[in-house]
Amino acid sequence: MDTLKQLRDELTYEYTVTKKFFDKYPEGKNNYAPHEKSMKMIDLVSHIAAIFGWPPAILNTSELDISEADKTEKTANKAQLKSVLDQEFKASLAALEQASESDLEPKWALTMDGQKLMEWSKYGAIRHGLNQITHHRAQLGVYYRLLDISVPASYGPSADDQSF
Repeated sequence: MDTLKQLRDELTYEYTVTKKFFDKYPEGKNNYAPHEKSMKMIDLVSHIAAIFGWPPAILNTSELDISEADKTEKTANKAQLKSVLDQEFKASLAALEQASESDLEPKWALTMDGQKLMEWSKYGAIRHGLNQITHHRAQLGVYYRLLDISVPASYGPSADDQSF
């Protein structure tokens, strides 16, 4: 089994879908949040774009301390958002193309102030990142629905792609 090819293929698919979501990003709505406990939309999309850059960090380190890692580049507009997404995707694709299957085996941890929160193999950590992309993009879909912005298809048609 070519695990790296599968990861590259999945990353590429998620990138393609996420680009469709980012194409619909509404200028002027950066501070929108559906609830006071929800992230502002600009923070959510900046986080999604940043997650696309996780594979090189995972492959080249043994852990990430999130108390020191909140350096997600905040985007200001749709053009910058799409640029960050493209840059992070390309860096991750290149890292996965250069990696070997054995590079996916070592343990990798998520920590906070030196305390281990979670630990996976590097493969598991990259998979977790892909799951995070899906999770947060679904959140973005809710924001779009509440703003009456059509929601792009992710894994089959969305309600906006069908006539009922």
